[in-house]
Parts: sequence; C-alpha cells; structure tokens
Amino acid sequence: MLKVLIACGGTGGHINPGLAIAGIIAAHEPDAEFLFAGTPHGMEAQLVPAAGYPIEFVQVAGFQRSFSPENIVRNLKAVGYLMTAGSRAKEIVKKFQPDLAIGTGGYAAGPVIRAAQQLGIPTLVHEQNAYPGVTNKLLAKKAKAVMMTFEAAKEHFPEGTKTVMTGLPVRGSLTKRSREEARRMLGFSQGMTILSFGGSQGAKCLNDLMPDLMEWHLKSDMEINHIHAYGKFGRETVPQALEAKGIAQDKRMRVTEYIHDMDVCLAAADLVISRAGASTLSELEAVGRASVLIPYPAAAENHQYHNAMVLGKAGAAIVIEQKNLTLEKLKDAVRELYENPNKRETMGQRAGALFPQDTDERIWKVIAGVLK
Repeated sequence: MLKVLIACGGTGGHINPGLAIAGIIAAHEPDAEFLFAGTPHGMEAQLVPAAGYPIEFVQVAGFQRSFSPENIVRNLKAVGYLMTAGSRAKEIVKKFQPDLAIGTGGYAAGPVIRAAQQLGIPTLVHEQNAYPGVTNKLLAKKAKAVMMTFEAAKEHFPEGTKTVMTGLPVRGSLTKRSREEARRMLGFSQGMTILSFGGSQGAKCLNDLMPDLMEWHLKSDMEINHIHAYGKFGRETVPQALEAKGIAQDKRMRVTEYIHDMDVCLAAADLVISRAGASTLSELEAVGRASVLIPYPAAAENHQYHNAMVLGKAGAAIVIEQKNLTLEKLKDAVRELYENPNKRETMGQRAGALFPQDTDERIWKVIAGVLK
C-alpha cells in the first residue's frame, strides 16, 4: 500500500493544494494511505480533518520582523518551537514510514520535509508563488522535484534544482457554470458583475473603499452588480458603512463576511478585485476573468506582488500596489472596464491562456516518476 505524507499549513493557499494533491493521488491509487502534518493552531487543524484525512501536529512558528514587545514574545516562542520541531518531525516520519513526502508550504513543511530527507524518504515540493519562500528554496536542494505554479519561480531556485511546471490544482466545480446561469442563481439583473474580496480575514484597504465604490456605481447610470466579502476584520465597519449610505438593501449588491459559493460568484463575475494569493490567481486563470489586483505588501518575500505581475505583464490584470491605491484609481479602473467590454473579455482570455488545462495529469506524472 502506498503511504504519502503531506506537510502544509498556515493558510488555505498552502492547505488546499495539499488536499488537492491527495485527491489526485487517490484517483490513481485508491488504496493509498495519507497522513498530513501541520501546526495545531493553523487552519489545517480544521480543514484537513474536515476533508477526511488524519493529521499530526508540529509546534512551529515564523519569526516577526518588527521588534514590538508583542513580536519579541512571539519570536521567543518561535525559538522554543524551533528547538523541538526537528525531533517531533522525525518522530512523525519514523512512525508513519511514508513512501513519499510532499511539502506544499507553511511553517510545518520545513521541519517535516527536512526530516523526511534526512531519513532517506523521497520528497517533492509544490511552490504556489512566483517568488518562492526561503523554506522551499532550502528544501528544493534535496527534493526529487519542485512542482511550480508559475514559470517565473524557476529562476529563484538553486542551480541544479529539478523544476516542473504543473500549475496549481483548483476545484473542478469552478468551470461548471455559465455566467448567465450563475447570475440567475444569484438573482442579478443584466450588466457588469464585480466580485471583490480579501480572503477569509478580509483586506482593510478594500473594506475601507468598497462602500464608497458601491455608492458611486449604484447611484450612477451604470448597470453594475457587486458581490463583496469583507472577512473577519470587516465585521464592525462594512455593514455599518453601507447602512449609513442607505444602500445596504440594494438588490444589485450582495455583501457578506465570507463567500461559501465562490464557484457561483466567480462564474457570475465579469471583473474581480482582490489580493494576489496564488490560489486566487489560479482560479482567475481557470475561469478566465479580468481582474484588478492589489497585492498584500506584507506577504513573505513580497510574493503577492510577483504573482500579480505575472498576470499584469500578460495583459490579464490591472495591478495597483497598496501604497498607490485610492478610491479614484479604483473608480478609473472600473469605469474603463465597464465602458470597454471588449477589453474585459480580452483580459479574461489572456488570464485563461496562462492556466495549464492538464494540471492534475502533470502533477501525477511527477509523482508517478518519483514512485518508480
């Protein structure tokens, strides 16, 4: 029986690829046994068991760059975790005895995949971003191969690293609905549909501007529907701002904390305004949608900027750095794409051209090659 250890964690951008890869392997090897490794306080602690997989935990945390009193305490904890993470990771690997270990990023991937390499287990790395993080660059030196989402990542890995362009697996349900069907499901009328979100936590820069942007296009002569997810950190501000403007109940808007039917919302959208995480961009490519991207400036290695520029340089997205983001710039971008539907469609087509249609097959080919 094939046994596969998958190390991931922290955010959905690392966890969902790990779950997707497990699904790809299971489709080819139905009897395969899986074990995930992650941190006890990350999203993986809920998402992995919910998907039906067992998980073991390693206490590990990242170091904070600023030296506030709170961050000094966090860094001291991180040092303590670092002293035990290696031995805990080896314990997990020895007990499970995997045939293959795969790292998809997150704090736990470092010690677990390193332990597997030290114990002679074949390893693979999946890199979601155009600019790889420090951990994956270190793990790449002894990995059998690095599977990449963006071709641009290749130049940042150490010389001699075997890199393979596979793309990032996305949910199959994303491509099952037409725009018209999705809009009917949402109860929207004709016109351009905007989808905006900042992830499960929410993006303050978007939450601060969206009520004003919505007021502007709802009170103009433009026919625009708007879906916005404000996330955890927008609970106390966005609903109140919409109420104050008297537009909270407008039938052309749907504003919620979290989007549970993202496949429907993406299918309905003509334009997406969002951060530039790898999973989001892969989904934009999969459905072929124009976008305005505001990269999260504090992301490790500024990787969201590099991700966004892949689409920006391809003419698939308008990229606005957060430091340059204003309501007027956002209005200009929306107005331009509203008045030029052909440009919207062209941007969407260019996004679609970036998406590898055979991602699952490419990933399985790499895995099968290592197993042989």
